[in-house]
Amino acid sequence: MKSIEEMMKAAQEAAATVQAQMQEAQAKLDALEVEGVSGGGLVRIRASAKGRIKAIAIDDSLIVPADKQMLEDLLAAAFNDAREKADQVSNEEMGKMTSGLPLPPGFKLPF
Repeated sequence: MKSIEEMMKAAQEAAATVQAQMQEAQAKLDALEVEGVSGGGLVRIRASAKGRIKAIAIDDSLIVPADKQMLEDLLAAAFNDAREKADQVSNEEMGKMTSGLPLPPGFKLPF
């Protein structure tokens, strides 16, 4: 039978391993990119899977003062599209990492 000290040491090592894996997963999510698109491709936003916006591309045809409201609406739609895709990629990647952990159904790790 293992002593309490041995069990505590094993638990601490397991926690350190999980923490290292979480840090690695967070770094990977920041490197993964998604692209949100609106207006049939007239507005494109690149974001990390963590939701950090990396670039915005606006078709030149949209740069007309009279179309300012439409451009703002398209930007909001592209941001939302990128955020949804980032959430999906993030969930998939975190699911890969946690698939081997004995977590109860529905348990969510904080990210």
